[in-house]
Amino acid sequence: MHGFANPKRFLALASWLTPLLLVSGLLLTSAALFWGVTSVPPDQLMGETVRILFIHVPAAWLGMGGWTAIALSSLVFLVWRHPLASLAARAAAVPGAAFTAMCLITGSIWGRPTWGTWWVWDGRLTSMLVLLFLYFGYIALSQAVARDGGSSRIPAIFGLVGAINIPIINRSVVWWNSLHQPPSITMGKSAIDPEFLVPLGVAVLGFSLLFGGVVLARMRALLAEIQTEARLRRKAGGAS
Repeated sequence: MHGFANPKRFLALASWLTPLLLVSGLLLTSAALFWGVTSVPPDQLMGETVRILFIHVPAAWLGMGGWTAIALSSLVFLVWRHPLASLAARAAAVPGAAFTAMCLITGSIWGRPTWGTWWVWDGRLTSMLVLLFLYFGYIALSQAVARDGGSSRIPAIFGLVGAINIPIINRSVVWWNSLHQPPSITMGKSAIDPEFLVPLGVAVLGFSLLFGGVVLARMRALLAEIQTEARLRRKAGGAS
C-alpha cells in the first residue's frame, strides 16, 4: 500500500488503468441498459417503469460506495498519512454526489407511478437526501482547505463521521415501516427474478467500473494541479 502512495508509481499505474476502467465500464453499462430496455419483460406489478431499476440501483449502490471510499481514504490518511489518500477522498466526492443525486431523481420518477407520489419522508429517502447534503458539505470543506491551506485532517474527520449515515441508509427499510420496498438482495438470497437480476448485476459492475475510472482520472487531475502549483511557488521563490 505504501508503494502505491508514491505519486510516480501511482501515475504509472493510473495511466493505463483509467482508460481500461472507463472503456470497459462504458461497454458493460451500455450493454446492460440495452439489455434491460429491449429484452427484459415488464414487471407484473410495476409494468414498464421497472426498467428504471437498471439505473436507480447502481446509482444508490455507488452513492453509498462513494462515501465508503471517502471514509476509508480518510482513515488511511489519518492513520498512515499516505500522501494520496486525501486526494482519493476528494476525487470520490463529486462522482459520489452525482450518483446520489441520480438515485434520488430516478427514485422519484419511479415512485410517482408506483406510490402515487414523487416523494415521501421515509427513512430510506431521507437518509439518502442527508447523504447528498453530506457530499455537498465535504466538497465545500475540502475545496476550502485546498484553497486556503488549512489542515487536511478536517475533511478527513468529516468523512469518517459522515460514514455513520451509510448503515442507516442500508438498514432504514428494516428499522422503519416505509413505502420503500424491503431489501431485495440479502446474504445468499435474492427476491429478484433472474431475468432482471443478471442484467442488473452487469449494470452495477459497469457503473462501478465507470466510477473507478472517473475517480482515477480526477486523482490524476488533482495531482497535476498540486504539482503545477508547487512548481509555480518554486519559480516565484527563485525569482524573489
